[in-house]
Amino acid sequence: TPDDKINNKRKREEPLPGRALFVILLLCVSGGSAETARYSVPEEAARGSLVGNIAKDLGLTAEELSTRQVRLVPEGEKQYFQLDQHTGDLFVREQMDGEEMCGQSEPCLVRFDVLLEGPLQSFRAEVSLTDINDHAPVFLNKEIILKISETTKPKARFLLESAQDPDVGNNSVHHYNISSNGYFHIYIRQRSDGRRKKFIELVLEKPLDREEQPELLLSLIATDGGSPPRSGTAQIHIVVLDANDNAPTFTQDTYVGQVLENASAGSVVLRVVATDPDLGVNGDISYRFSQSVGENQLPFTIDTMSGAISVTKPLDFETTQKYDLSAQAIDGGGLSGMCNIVVEVMDVNDNAPEVVVSSFSSPLPENTEPGTLVALFAVRDRDSGVNGEIICALEDQLSFSLRPAYKNYYELVTVSTLDREETAQYLAVMTAADTGSPPLTTTQTFTVDISDVNDNAPVFNQTSYTMYVRENNIPGVLVGAVSAVDSDAGANAKVTYSLRPVHPTERDPCSCISVNSENGHVFVLRPLDYEQVRQLEVLVSATDAGSPPLSTNVTIRLLVVDENDNAPLVLHPAQDSSLPSSELVPALAEVGDLVTKVVAVDADSGQNSWLSFHLLRATDPGLFAVGSQNGEVRLRRPVTERDAVKQKLEVLVRDNGRPPLSATAALSVLLLNSLSQEHLRQQELAVQDEDSSLTIYLIISLVFVSLLFLTSVAAFVACKVCKRKELKGGDMPYGTGNLQSSVADGAAAGTLPHAYCYEINLTTGSGNSEFKFLKPILPSVPPQHSGTGRGNVCIFLFFPFSFGCVFKHSLMNSP
Repeated sequence: TPDDKINNKRKREEPLPGRALFVILLLCVSGGSAETARYSVPEEAARGSLVGNIAKDLGLTAEELSTRQVRLVPEGEKQYFQLDQHTGDLFVREQMDGEEMCGQSEPCLVRFDVLLEGPLQSFRAEVSLTDINDHAPVFLNKEIILKISETTKPKARFLLESAQDPDVGNNSVHHYNISSNGYFHIYIRQRSDGRRKKFIELVLEKPLDREEQPELLLSLIATDGGSPPRSGTAQIHIVVLDANDNAPTFTQDTYVGQVLENASAGSVVLRVVATDPDLGVNGDISYRFSQSVGENQLPFTIDTMSGAISVTKPLDFETTQKYDLSAQAIDGGGLSGMCNIVVEVMDVNDNAPEVVVSSFSSPLPENTEPGTLVALFAVRDRDSGVNGEIICALEDQLSFSLRPAYKNYYELVTVSTLDREETAQYLAVMTAADTGSPPLTTTQTFTVDISDVNDNAPVFNQTSYTMYVRENNIPGVLVGAVSAVDSDAGANAKVTYSLRPVHPTERDPCSCISVNSENGHVFVLRPLDYEQVRQLEVLVSATDAGSPPLSTNVTIRLLVVDENDNAPLVLHPAQDSSLPSSELVPALAEVGDLVTKVVAVDADSGQNSWLSFHLLRATDPGLFAVGSQNGEVRLRRPVTERDAVKQKLEVLVRDNGRPPLSATAALSVLLLNSLSQEHLRQQELAVQDEDSSLTIYLIISLVFVSLLFLTSVAAFVACKVCKRKELKGGDMPYGTGNLQSSVADGAAAGTLPHAYCYEINLTTGSGNSEFKFLKPILPSVPPQHSGTGRGNVCIFLFFPFSFGCVFKHSLMNSP
């Protein structure tokens, strides 16, 4: 076996008691190729100690060594070996300390090259320095002071500083012992990451009692595994405190920090944080490294108050890429907690990514389909490794996205429909970032303009318009304006106005209204009459100039405002009658009795049709009074013998317009002093007024009225039944006394020869009805039958407002 060969070689070559343990020779010969030989020698071997025979191991003779001028070329500046060119033996030239040369690294190798000339040939050789137990474990602090509260529970652990032994392998610290005591024992814990480094913890076995024993002095002994073993001792001074029963606890078990290799002194790498729920001094936490090496040997320091770890010395990524540290948090009561700290030294990333744009399209129509290519660009980074890897992303963009093309090329494409009316210009900001730490970024902004497409119809600012114009207006008067806006741009947003037929069946719109095609002003082209046309509706269309054009319609409602252009029309008493009628008032009439009523209408509307009645002239102004609202003529005072028999009245009917219009009604009233005089007067008037054609007119009227009566008898009977009680209880005004002349007036003059539809404004002061059945004023006279056989004739006159029945009595036997 290799070990047996080494042991036999040691026995043959006695000059070095601990000669090479083994020699492994690996020859890779290919013409002038180099060969590698590996040897082992204990560290601190004396000068002249034999390492091995190169000539024998490489298959060379002693003659070849001398004739080919063999020589050793060290890897470093110092030569630790020398070669006997006659025998080929390799000897130690300088003592080598493995701890000084390699520290804690294993294995510790010393490399050199063996060169031969004629022909030129090289061999690679490595000498492994095996560690010897030449160092004893050493505690950096000879006295360890621990402050432990008496309330600390058993099994509590206290981290102790481990001993430092430069030796490696079995020659390093192997185990720890503590002096005999009844409270503590030692527990050795390996690192959680599997490393060989050990942590020493002092474990409490039973509770402490400060009153019984306030202090403890213990000895901590560290022993290595060498032969013979070496040891080191430290004193543990334990101070028992009161009432601190919570140890500091770090927020993390392991803290990982990264620092650039060019970080300046004082740069904070990371901060460890521990918490202690205790109050007062027991909750005050101080931090320190719990490393076997002293803090002055580390390139970091920890702030005892804040736990900030900062750089104290220059860092070199090529020398050390990672530092494994341990930090201890100690509160004012002596309790402590421990955490692991890993500091990674990062390489410097000093090249930002570059963006090269190959193609870019702008502007884009707003009806561009999703997936359209907008730009093609490439990204590259001069760095290598992680620092050369590039990630591209768009910032806050919903309308565009990046799509990998090939290799390091990317495409900027649309992902949704574009709307110029919402956004006329898009800024697609692309960020190319490498994966270095910290990452370097490059920003490329693509400004994409959106061109307009006619996709929006004009919109009116109102859903409908209502305009007003006074009747009898001036032709071409401006009554209002319509307004529509188009959210498109350019020609697509230019709006023109025109009239359209309201109904599809109409060919042309209303000719009396016009709209300005440019500004939407609406004009009325000819005068309007409220009594003929009260409102008009037209349709206005707003059309843009796009291709194809889009349009929107809106309805305009034109309301004609009434003007006071119609004077009141007197219906009763008729003013165009050739035979004026006279109203009879008996001498027994009382104050307030109704004599007659003036009925008038106005073709206007609203307040222009409100009528008022005024007594304009009278034979005796103090005898009669006219109701201003209802036109009723009533007695103002009792009739006396001194009053004139025939009274002339003129009533003014005026509307409420501005300016007001009016009409007059002429009335004749006869005052009756006795029955005989009145009877003679009536007989004379009947003889004078009666004409031979009266009978024919009456027969024609009877036929016409009878036909109308048959069609409306049902309504008339119902109306009479409903109003019978009301008519029986009301005051019956005095009516026309001249019965023959009334019939003659109705037949000959024709007060209402045609059918009219009027709007009558009544007031609450007009009584129960505007027209009432008349009570006979004359006393009952027995009828006289003549030879011609004339009797009583009943005529029903149908008016638009009520029914009247007048009885004609034949008071004379003569024709």
